[in-house]
Amino acid sequence: MRATKGAARNKAKKRLFRAVEGFVGGRRRLLRTAKETLLRAGVFAFRDRRAKKRSFRRLFITRLSAAAEMRGLRYSRLIHGLQLCGFGLDRKSLSELAIHDPEVFDVIVSRVREALGRHDAEVAERQRTKARTA
Repeated sequence: MRATKGAARNKAKKRLFRAVEGFVGGRRRLLRTAKETLLRAGVFAFRDRRAKKRSFRRLFITRLSAAAEMRGLRYSRLIHGLQLCGFGLDRKSLSELAIHDPEVFDVIVSRVREALGRHDAEVAERQRTKARTA
């Protein structure tokens, strides 16, 4: 006589139906559609965890761009100046500073301006020497 899965299958189905609580119609009541929907939900969850990171990065960049423009600096110049200064702040923490602690952000922007000024002077000097030798 063949042994059936019995209790193990019932337990698995119970676990599945607990997971699909809140779904609508057959997606909650029918085994096959519940399985398919749960699989698809997992795929969307995996994809959207990455999409969430991208959308938040866009938000931080928009905030930083606005804060930099208010201080007369373009976003790209701000980021370049931060690299020149060697500040290890990411876009999230910078946007939080710009919103919640503008005085500190002003200090950072002034340091960035100094670094950019030095850098621009060095680049101009290199171009002048290059022009003289050519």
